[in-house]
Amino acid sequence: MTNRTLEEQLVASLRDAHALEQMALAQLERAPAIAGEDALKLALRDHEVETRVHERLVRERLDAHGAKPSGLRDLAGEAGGAAFALFARVQADTPGKLAAHAFSYEHLELAAYELLARLADAAGDHETAVVAHRIRGEEAAMAARIEARFPRTAAASLEAGARDDPGARLATYLADAHALESQGVTLLERASSIGGDARLERAYADHLDESRAHLAAVDELLDARHASPSRLKDAALRAGALNLGLFFQSQADTPGKLAAFAYAFEHLEIGGYEQLVHVAEAAGDAQAADAARRILGDERAAAETLHALFDVAVDASLAAVGATG
Repeated sequence: MTNRTLEEQLVASLRDAHALEQMALAQLERAPAIAGEDALKLALRDHEVETRVHERLVRERLDAHGAKPSGLRDLAGEAGGAAFALFARVQADTPGKLAAHAFSYEHLELAAYELLARLADAAGDHETAVVAHRIRGEEAAMAARIEARFPRTAAASLEAGARDDPGARLATYLADAHALESQGVTLLERASSIGGDARLERAYADHLDESRAHLAAVDELLDARHASPSRLKDAALRAGALNLGLFFQSQADTPGKLAAFAYAFEHLEIGGYEQLVHVAEAAGDAQAADAARRILGDERAAAETLHALFDVAVDASLAAVGATG
């Protein structure tokens, strides 16, 4: 077991936060040009300005602790942000996918800053706690702005593919949902054994059962349309989930990082199913729209359950690294 003081764990978490901001900037510098919806474009541009302030504030807190950002983590963050923007650009329905991914990323940052604030309080660092709460609030506000645009980003995506058959478009969205659920199942199978606390592991296990049911429901919807999942997408996302499981297992503070990522993943699914509801309605498929709404309820409830366990995740992370005052 890696042994760290509270101070060392706080610095490590500040470096992680700085890397998140670097990735966010790499995305936000590119995202407005491909947003495809005016209000979303404006929100992304405004948030880039906020994010530059966030990066500075985190860097200043590192300076206060006599530490610097991690160059390797920041480089990986910048590369990841650029890769994400490239992925979004090549999608035919970029506005919807971009909105869903941005919504998820805001919740990853929101979770990271909530965990950082709790850790700062434990370490007696009032200044860092204040900064974390401030940034957390601005990430939450940005997430709300994105969520408010879901109907328009879905419409913009449909307009971008106006020549496509609505039924075929729905089949594509269902295949995307199937791939996401496949990734979720693989991730939750791993998380339920490495969560670091029985309460976290039970939450992952409970949602694993739900996710398997979601996967079966999406399979039925695809069958009803005489369509099939995308083997390529399913395999790629499952492989990604396996790699993420290995990554989290290798981290000294697995419980916190895993809880934050799982929380963000729930919001990626929420964004995806919000888009799916609109696409199903446009295709006149009430069965698919109703199923998407039911699954949405489960995903939102799972996210709330994880959020309620953030204090547990911080305590489990500190225990995992043997942190002491």
